[in-house]
Amino acid sequence: MSKQELEVIAQDTACCPGLAATPLDEDQAADLAKVFKALGDPVRLRLLSMIASRGEGGEVCVCELTPAFDLSQPTISHHLKLLRQAGLIDCQRRGTWVYYWALPGVLNRLAAFLTTPRTAGADA
Repeated sequence: MSKQELEVIAQDTACCPGLAATPLDEDQAADLAKVFKALGDPVRLRLLSMIASRGEGGEVCVCELTPAFDLSQPTISHHLKLLRQAGLIDCQRRGTWVYYWALPGVLNRLAAFLTTPRTAGADA
């Protein structure tokens, strides 16, 4: 497997132009606050990480998520509901199990929002 640098062809920044690019309006700030509030809990952050690590189009059954925590199934379901309400994940019921996946582009838009443009001579 070779390591290659990939060229970014297009970037969707319609949602949020970036923290250093333009000040947020009230609606953008309210929307982003919901996302960051959802991510502000260690359990939800781990859940999102477990789901998103499946990659684009990957999904994970709730039966795989629950054993990773010392919490009851209803508590895990509550955390997953908050992640869904924040627009980070979605799900589908199949029989008795629910499968979760990260919504395409959401994490990239968050990363783009938090990224500041590099200037010549700037240190990271």
